[in-house]
Amino acid sequence: MNRLSGFLLSVAAVFPLFTAGHVLGDQDPVRVFIFAGQSNMVGSDSKVDDIKRFPPFAGLEKPQPTVRCSYSIGRENKSTSNGWVDLQPVNNIVGPELSFARKVTQHIDIPIAIIKCAAGGTHLGGDWNPDKPSGFKMYPRSLALIRSSLAAFDKQQIPYRIEGVMWHQGENDMFEENYMKYYGDNLANLLTKWRRDLAVPDLKFYIGELCTKTIWGMDLRSRMHAISQGQKTVADTDSLAEYVPTAHVGVEIGGVGGVGGLHYHYGTLGQLEHGVNYADAYLKSIGKLSEAKRPLDEWPYKEGSKVNLFILAGHRNMEGERAFVQNLQQLEPSLLNDDGDIAYKYSLGGGVKVSDGWEPLGPAGPYDTFGPELSFAQSLKEAGTSNIAIAKFTHSGAQIIDWTPEGSMAKTRNL
Repeated sequence: MNRLSGFLLSVAAVFPLFTAGHVLGDQDPVRVFIFAGQSNMVGSDSKVDDIKRFPPFAGLEKPQPTVRCSYSIGRENKSTSNGWVDLQPVNNIVGPELSFARKVTQHIDIPIAIIKCAAGGTHLGGDWNPDKPSGFKMYPRSLALIRSSLAAFDKQQIPYRIEGVMWHQGENDMFEENYMKYYGDNLANLLTKWRRDLAVPDLKFYIGELCTKTIWGMDLRSRMHAISQGQKTVADTDSLAEYVPTAHVGVEIGGVGGVGGLHYHYGTLGQLEHGVNYADAYLKSIGKLSEAKRPLDEWPYKEGSKVNLFILAGHRNMEGERAFVQNLQQLEPSLLNDDGDIAYKYSLGGGVKVSDGWEPLGPAGPYDTFGPELSFAQSLKEAGTSNIAIAKFTHSGAQIIDWTPEGSMAKTRNL
């Protein structure tokens, strides 16, 4: 057996489908992503069976055999992969790595692998503390998982590169005053130590925003805000760290009959959308993602004519949180077509998705969603109203206090 044949066989042992039409070489190593954090990184209170309810994410309940995953999830009762396996849901719950992997692999023709270490109810000030880990000692545990996983690549001579860390953690630190007060300092220290211990000085970190739509996000907003300020400070001062917004993703509140733990978790849809957020942030950082242009080819109003401007604003139902274009195809397919007779300008999710000036009216929401503006405009036109323009500003994660001129103590949430 020659050296090349032995190399391909070793690659096939870990990445059985990567050798079909794509040979790994020195110039395109496997890109390894680390997913770490607490319960919202685990995927708590999500359900694999619910994926079918959300058309943009259909199929993610199945394994992704071209993406490898190594994981250690949970606290007292840990679920471990014991090596590399096909990426797939673990324990019938949905983590952000599922939608992340699918979107990334749709945009880059290089194999990726995911190492995931997460446990609910863990603190950055204690469990994840690199210097004095306490509790469930997540920092040394994650380091051991990463090293053992990569050792399997080394053993089989598979080239790899640690590409980034997706971090989602912080809610539990807000209940301990010093943890909350020094969250930003602790997070900066974590990034420094991870880069040192993994010997990747330019390692990028993608810091997921805390889930502000939940009961904790609404009722404990001053504490949640304090943690988010620490996260934003790190993202602002560390050129290799990026803050990834989540306040616009779907969140399920409460359980069946009012019983359930969805007081601080995204739920299924939110997990899937948050994975896309991480993917978008990464792909943009490497120049592999750009927004599709929707130009208004011709200004639809005669010079000097009166324009009937309608302003749409509000919360998740105005945003169109769970309205998908795939469903619209069945219900009212004509609304899928851009209408160049109506100029449309929008800012969605509190500025997460913003129109490029005036665009033709059409589905424009994140994650293949749309809002009531489509049927609203159609009804106006059918009633004989002409020269219609629509401006829309929404933030599905807002409360009424955010819309007041005074705002709240969480000034960064003031709309």
